Amino acid sequence: MSVQSVTPVLNVSSVAASMAWFETLGWKRGFSWNAGGMICGAADSNEHGAANFGSVCSGKAEIFLCCGGQGSRGTILPKFPGDDETDGVWMSWWMESPSDVDALHAVAVANRMTVTYPPTNEPWGVREFHLRHPDGHMFRVSSGLESE
Repeated sequence: MSVQSVTPVLNVSSVAASMAWFETLGWKRGFSWNAGGMICGAADSNEHGAANFGSVCSGKAEIFLCCGGQGSRGTILPKFPGDDETDGVWMSWWMESPSDVDALHAVAVANRMTVTYPPTNEPWGVREFHLRHPDGHMFRVSSGLESE
């Protein structure tokens, strides 16, 4: 028996705002849900109110977004670039190449997203930068250095 995939669930303050944040980085909406059930077109809301659960997708990767539940949001702000003492969920996004890491970093900077660690070639053989979601979750955006 083996696990086929893992889908993290992030506790967010707003499903709609989180979806928009991810879309800026090239992710696509998967689905959205509220008290009335599935929301057509993964929209932010419908006649039953705002989405309180949903997903975003990139390639085979998917992240669930839960408004106000299923885990905690980050509450400790980074003290300095590269500060790893923040809370919230940490996860790695694996990109195809180091140039993709740099390209996504450029998108994040251009959109005034919080980058806590710049693109760096690490001694363990990856190029990565750290990106903080507005609700405090941290993403290590990485690629193996041998990819290019």
